[in-house]
Amino acid sequence: MARSFRVCDSPLLTGFLLRQIWARAARRSTEHAGRSYSTKPARLPRMEYQDAVCTLNTLQTNANYLELVKRERGQPQMQLEAMRLFLQRTGLRVEDLDQLNIIHVTGTKGKGSTCAFSEHILRNCGLRTGFYSSPHLVQVRERIRINGQPISKELFTKYFWQVYNRLDETKDAHYGSMPAYFRFLTILAFHVFLQEKVDLALIEVGIGGAYDCTNIIKKPWVCGVSSLGVDHTSILGDTIEKIAWQKGGIFKPGVPAFTVKQPENPMKVLAERAQEIGCHLQVCPDLEQYESDKQHLQLGLAGGHQRSNATLALQLCRSWLQRWGRHEAFLSLPKTELLSSHWPALAPAFQPSPAMVTGLRDTKWHGRSQTIRNGPISYFVDGAHTTRSMLACVRWFREAVAEQERTAE
Repeated sequence: MARSFRVCDSPLLTGFLLRQIWARAARRSTEHAGRSYSTKPARLPRMEYQDAVCTLNTLQTNANYLELVKRERGQPQMQLEAMRLFLQRTGLRVEDLDQLNIIHVTGTKGKGSTCAFSEHILRNCGLRTGFYSSPHLVQVRERIRINGQPISKELFTKYFWQVYNRLDETKDAHYGSMPAYFRFLTILAFHVFLQEKVDLALIEVGIGGAYDCTNIIKKPWVCGVSSLGVDHTSILGDTIEKIAWQKGGIFKPGVPAFTVKQPENPMKVLAERAQEIGCHLQVCPDLEQYESDKQHLQLGLAGGHQRSNATLALQLCRSWLQRWGRHEAFLSLPKTELLSSHWPALAPAFQPSPAMVTGLRDTKWHGRSQTIRNGPISYFVDGAHTTRSMLACVRWFREAVAEQERTAE
């Protein structure tokens, strides 16, 4: 019986297994060459999905990537320049990414959920979607999705080796450099989406915005900023204003951008960044502004904090669809909110299309405010890494348990 390799999470174990794989392949190639005296180059055995994941894990752990970003913080532009060079070594130009009609989303909390809402809405409109997110829960393939589903093991393996081999073949001319884990996956996602000819790609920022490796994108169709908070302070700065400056770095000249309501000072920073860059920034209205007596919006993701993510998704999708040429009759609704005079303009609420309504309702995003029932046992699954996120998690848990107790009576 042929032995199979288990997908490796430990970099040390990964390195050991790879050395064993390559050593065994070399021995087989040498033995074969000794028998046949062939002058043709030896063929390596076919590499499988597990081999791809093990090789990927040698490109550094996430902790090492964070340390790399910290070291490069003194020369942040070098991060983007390095990313451009890695992209070129795989045969892509930055300009090629314009074909992806990108929605670029950053924020401290909720950017993944915002992208999930947006992806489901646009898929409901009959579009072929690509979605790049991080981190993954179980398998790395979850980070690269087409039409809402992680790409198959076969597709991941195929495109992984295409990209990896091009980088490996050119590394000697570039001082042996290979991209770190997250950079590699970002390049891989761009490659997959271009090869699979998606109509659009939703790209979630990794860390920050201005110097994140996803920010080599030059011409997104629309940008979004979800709720801001204090996180990754050693990389982004130790105040929310410094963090807002980093997040606003994804704005592009002439590209519409939307943000949810933020505290006064970071909102001012976002507005200043938008003005400096030449980007038209608008603030999303509260979700209830889209509702009427005849229509109440239901969300597939639980928790009150998801309402701000949903309104951001609605504005991003409306802007994208209008540029795409889908001129649905988005009936603007009267404004009933007043914003601070220091804030950007309030985006108009509108009557969501049926595809938007069902998209919000049917969105699923595993591990985010998720209840899993297994017979008499319920598991409440969520994640948080800031104080505010923890509080939101606690609120959702209390609400979910209370609702379950009410329905059980």
